[in-house]
Amino acid sequence: MPNVLTTLISSQADRYGDREAYKYKYGEQWRPTSWKEFRQQTADASCAFETLGLKECDNIAIFSANRPEILISDFAAYANRMVPISIYSTSSTDQVVYIINDASCRMLIVGNQSQYDIAREAMKRCPSLERIITCDSVELQKSDDMTMTFEALSALGRSASEKCHEEVRRRTEASTADDIATIIYTSGTTGEPKGAVLPHSCFNAAMRIHRERLTMLSDNDTSICFLPLSHIFEKAWTYFCLWSGMRVAINNDPHQIQQAIREVRPTCMCSVPRFWEKVYTAVQDKLAAMKGPRKWMATLALKIGHKRNLTYVRTGRKAPWLVEKAYKVADRLVLSTVRHAIGIDHGNIFPTAGAPLSATIVEFLHSCGINILIGYGLSETTATVTCYPTVGYELGTVGTPMPEVQVKIGDDNEILVKGPTVMRGYYNKPEATAEAFTSDGWFRTGDAGVFDANGELTLTERIKDLFKTSNGKYIAPQALESRLGEDRFIEQVAVIGDKRKYVTAIIIPAFEALKEYARKKHIQYRSVEELIRNADIRSMLTERIEHLQESFAGYERIKKFTLLPQAFTMEAGELTNTLKIRRPAINRHYAREIEAMYV
Repeated sequence: MPNVLTTLISSQADRYGDREAYKYKYGEQWRPTSWKEFRQQTADASCAFETLGLKECDNIAIFSANRPEILISDFAAYANRMVPISIYSTSSTDQVVYIINDASCRMLIVGNQSQYDIAREAMKRCPSLERIITCDSVELQKSDDMTMTFEALSALGRSASEKCHEEVRRRTEASTADDIATIIYTSGTTGEPKGAVLPHSCFNAAMRIHRERLTMLSDNDTSICFLPLSHIFEKAWTYFCLWSGMRVAINNDPHQIQQAIREVRPTCMCSVPRFWEKVYTAVQDKLAAMKGPRKWMATLALKIGHKRNLTYVRTGRKAPWLVEKAYKVADRLVLSTVRHAIGIDHGNIFPTAGAPLSATIVEFLHSCGINILIGYGLSETTATVTCYPTVGYELGTVGTPMPEVQVKIGDDNEILVKGPTVMRGYYNKPEATAEAFTSDGWFRTGDAGVFDANGELTLTERIKDLFKTSNGKYIAPQALESRLGEDRFIEQVAVIGDKRKYVTAIIIPAFEALKEYARKKHIQYRSVEELIRNADIRSMLTERIEHLQESFAGYERIKKFTLLPQAFTMEAGELTNTLKIRRPAINRHYAREIEAMYV
């Protein structure tokens, strides 16, 4: 039986024909591409790869922000039994060089000018790299005869001989479940990246078990792809959407995602907690500005939404007639306007993973009629390990194990996983592979958790993030960071305290909210730096932080904090490409500020 990914586009084109497969924004216009057109694009690229001399099992790299050429290249590679490897679009030259050399990639596909410039530098340091393909029109460096455009690549495929077509068909038919589909390089919150080897069997199983769990989805749904396709969460989710026949909108610029959502009106999308934290604080800001009857009505609507969606729908019970009637009114007058403002008028499900999301925020979103589906997974497990069941999930958990996936708790409460979606190992790293598995074959996630009586998993901490104060108290920083992320005045936070007397934090305020507060309180300032030094501002934030920490033990609470005038960034190496903080980088970059909190 052919692998799912090897024949996906061709089989869907047979089924759906001229129906829209994906769309992409060119300038100000979203342009649709049909399944038939998608198949032709993939076939052209497939033949071009063969014409250029690429062989079965060859590795190629894709270095670009989200765009159709990534998916076209992925599926063209699968048809050739080749291995496409995605590189985060914000990666440095050294990171690109490392991955290309580690995987011995023969071809590099890039998106824009800056990525092309990095690729040319990489070519000097990567003996295996033979050719660069550019998606955008770029200014070529002098004497560059190893670069061609994706348009030229496609034209080469269209003019391919019948012999070439026959060879691609032979490769497709020869594919097996043991073939490597892709290698996902970890974003690396610590240490150098490792390439998780995912054979086609992992994706064959992932499609199957997600269909079994996510029964509410159909080919009538529309998803928007905005997390990097280089990350397993978005890659596996987008593949599942295509396999399910959904329409997929490909968003190129993550900074424009809110506008894109309002234009596309998706019914589903995968996302990370930071996206929903921003949605939550934005809605809270609007609620805080309301007065009189409007505020009363909004508060009442949320209470009704909470009762209907969490007390009844969540538990699989039919809401009483009066509750359902009240909800329809609350939804029409208030809740639907919230969803409309976000751009998800007809939302189905919104899978969210990658870091803890406060139960308070999840509860609020469900009250608004936004079906957040919390899950847990890793690159090494082809994304999803657990997620909310359709009914009966508990807030604060990450749901129950997916079908066919086994999960148990090992030493130090470490979450261990077995199943058909677990990676083969780390590419070229036998020692790291051996360390990643127990002697009896369970994958060690590096995360700690506990199961409740209903079989739902609660994450307690990232074991590598867990630190101990000089007083011998263990601190789980993510729990504190997630809690503080609920506050409308806090944009980013990094909890500090390893081998220290007490816990502190580096905080980046939500500057627009802070400026609005200063305006209302008639606080004068000439710069952001002056604003965050203001005694009234610090007093207000101190009070809010104390309130947010009330549920934590005394030794866990933040005793001092430092406000920064600028955000953590991926470019500075302080965030991963999925917006997780890199603690070693933050400890290095802000060593002086950290030391000042312990004087």
